[in-house]
Amino acid sequence: MLQGSPDLKRRIGLLQATAINMIDMVGIGPFVVLYLVIQISAGPYFFFAWFLGAALSFMDALIWSELGAAYPLAGGSYNFLKVAFGAEKWGRLFSFLYTWQTMIQAPLVMASAAIGFSEYLGFFVPLGFWTGKIISGIVVILVVILLYRKIEEIGKLSLFLWMALLIIFIWIIGGGLMHGNILRPLSHITEGLVVNQLFFVALGQASVKTVYTFLGYYNVCYLGAEIKNPGKNIPRSMLISVVGITVLYLAMNLSVVSVIPWQQAMKNKYVVSEFIRVVSGDRGANIATIIILIVAFASLFSATLGYSRVPYAAAKDGAFFPVFAKLHPTKNFPYVSLLFLGSLGLIFSLLFKMKNAIDGILAMRILVQFVAQAVGVVLLRKRKGTANLPFKMWLYPLPVIFSISIWLFIFFSTGVASWFALLLIASGILVFYLTKDLWKQQKINAKNQTDLTR
Repeated sequence: MLQGSPDLKRRIGLLQATAINMIDMVGIGPFVVLYLVIQISAGPYFFFAWFLGAALSFMDALIWSELGAAYPLAGGSYNFLKVAFGAEKWGRLFSFLYTWQTMIQAPLVMASAAIGFSEYLGFFVPLGFWTGKIISGIVVILVVILLYRKIEEIGKLSLFLWMALLIIFIWIIGGGLMHGNILRPLSHITEGLVVNQLFFVALGQASVKTVYTFLGYYNVCYLGAEIKNPGKNIPRSMLISVVGITVLYLAMNLSVVSVIPWQQAMKNKYVVSEFIRVVSGDRGANIATIIILIVAFASLFSATLGYSRVPYAAAKDGAFFPVFAKLHPTKNFPYVSLLFLGSLGLIFSLLFKMKNAIDGILAMRILVQFVAQAVGVVLLRKRKGTANLPFKMWLYPLPVIFSISIWLFIFFSTGVASWFALLLIASGILVFYLTKDLWKQQKINAKNQTDLTR
């Protein structure tokens, strides 16, 4: 199994890795989509969309765990796809396509978090269009500034941000326990439910939003070369993150609708803050909203950290523009990659709306990353066996079958965004074949340079 790059040091432990995953998963997502999920579902059975998101995340995390433990390198999926499909064959194309879509998708993730931050800030004071855009842009810039430092300092900062995440969820869940019958909504979950084509259309559209809030459980894989004892800590951090966030999300939804009926919750974009107002008063609502904004900022921080390693890994491997392989001379992090993604994230935050960003984020990733990795893990098992795997997914091949099926269901549920994703893949294939000789020579140069430094 691969053990990582000598340029990046293994300084992140299990606790820090779990914190990085969880703050990336939460962010502003569950707070801004909660009312949308209920609105799309138009009934108490909106919980099914959260159940589906949780099940998909857990099954997919098993796939990521097997790959991440076996190949703990910077860049995550870039390495998984290259190895699974053959470094000198289809793996070159798939890993390039992944890097290609990351250059668009990662800034879009950053933009969605920043836009969500500025929109939720509207709880305090109504924001005009340009005021909101300026705030979202400032948020992206601040994140890049905070990430412009050594990885061990980032690990410590992640723990602080993680505490903010736990505080707001404990507050919400505690409020539901004290002021409502938190389990009562489950007794009405099938009330008025008719299982037909319309139900599955609504479930798919609602699940696009819930799955978005779970994304990030794999962030530790992007930092694979910087994780201590990766064979154990990478799978553990992902599975702990998914289970922990599932419990928090379901408890949050139960708490909110046990106090604020779903018929009212679906009409209020600040429903979580309104819930806190009911259980803790105006001052409590203001404090809780500030914590929510801190958590949103933390998610953007964590996501940007992970994505900045992807172009670096590809360039270091000689499969992408060499400028992205540069590390900061004293702080030892891929600063060119960070600055590029941050700049594009700033531009996207000024151009897109939250809903469009969410649909685009999922659609662009499903085929090239999630589905391809699920197929890739099967190919690796057939080619290399399982004897040397640090972690073997449970109940194989059920997680693979389930993940591929549900990811395709989600893909088609993104609507127009799915066509944009296909266009991005087609453009990536075109660029790859037009420049494949360049990447081949660059790969040879990268190998020669590595040999010289040994």
